[in-house]
Amino acid sequence: MTWFVGWFATINLWKIVGLGGQLVFGSRFFVQWFVSERQGRSVIPVAFWYISLFGSLLTLVYAFYIQEPVFIISQLGGMVVYSRNLYLIRREKKAAQEAPAA
Repeated sequence: MTWFVGWFATINLWKIVGLGGQLVFGSRFFVQWFVSERQGRSVIPVAFWYISLFGSLLTLVYAFYIQEPVFIISQLGGMVVYSRNLYLIRREKKAAQEAPAA
């Protein structure tokens, strides 16, 4: 357990970026839970994907700094999924706006 205490004893800006990324990334679950509770059904709001992307980006920056390939690969993979979901949502909204009124 001393390594854990030692890690925090040597905190620096990069560690703050890494921790911040994980906090942002983890907060997306609370957003999803809150929206689902308000609607009374399981919902994944658009904010979930933006938070995922931003948290993943911060974590990726930290992973590059610490030169951790496993971390880098996992964050890049997630960012592809989050970006794709945002693209699909944007495409769907655009199509709905362009559809003739029924």
